[in-house]
Amino acid sequence: MKKHNDVTSLARDSRFERLSLEDQFSDPRNAVMVGRTGGTGMRRRLDPARPGSPDRARSLMHGIFTGEIQALEGAGRTCFDFEVGTGDDEVPFELKLDMARQCWDEARHCEISVKLGEWMGTEIGEFAETTVLFEAACNPDPVLRLTGVNRALEGLAIDVFNTMREFGAETGDPLLHFCEDWMLADEVTHVKMGSDWLRRLTEKDPERRSRALEFQRVVDKLFSGAGFRGEEEDSTIRLARRFRELAGFSTDEIDEISELSRQSRDEARARIAQRALTEAS
Repeated sequence: MKKHNDVTSLARDSRFERLSLEDQFSDPRNAVMVGRTGGTGMRRRLDPARPGSPDRARSLMHGIFTGEIQALEGAGRTCFDFEVGTGDDEVPFELKLDMARQCWDEARHCEISVKLGEWMGTEIGEFAETTVLFEAACNPDPVLRLTGVNRALEGLAIDVFNTMREFGAETGDPLLHFCEDWMLADEVTHVKMGSDWLRRLTEKDPERRSRALEFQRVVDKLFSGAGFRGEEEDSTIRLARRFRELAGFSTDEIDEISELSRQSRDEARARIAQRALTEAS
């Protein structure tokens, strides 16, 4: 088998439709729901009382499903791509064991997410798949993989699962609430593994740690786009502070993610205002 595959090697069957990152994030008006027909509108809280919430929840559930597939593939690649050792392109055997355990979790999450999607009235391929998680999992530095995937994107999964868990409670859907609560516990473990291994692998290399944390900031800002994830009342995904603390995030780190979201929202509003002025003139 080939080691260190790139994102173009990600295989899917004909049910899936892929959306480029440029298409997803270049237009700040893009809604959370991105299906075959697209959609526009500023991001807003997932509120059962608002029209369109069921479709938005189904879109988010489909996004969870495709994310779980890529998380499974990414953890599996980390098990396979690196030799056992202590160099920059090697990993401890215990890290491989943690990634193998994560593969087992992610495979279970895929099955749960497919069934939840069916329960919510959607099917595989109804909404587009983006590949940012697998792209982060293709990084040649295992430490950057850990920060990009286990801390940034699995950290986002903590926020997403907590939001969907609360949505299940608000809509009186015990199945959705229970399944999201179950998977949320796993995600806390995955993020904690990333936090612990980041500190262990860079204990004597502060420069490498700094590079890894900067890569994490880039990924975190990308997924805070236009207030998609933050602490504002109308953020689609609310930052789950308590669960992030359990996963090894410091208060300063969580504050930084919240600030990245605020900055991203302000930048998106400025771009929309500028676009409106340009069109008016």
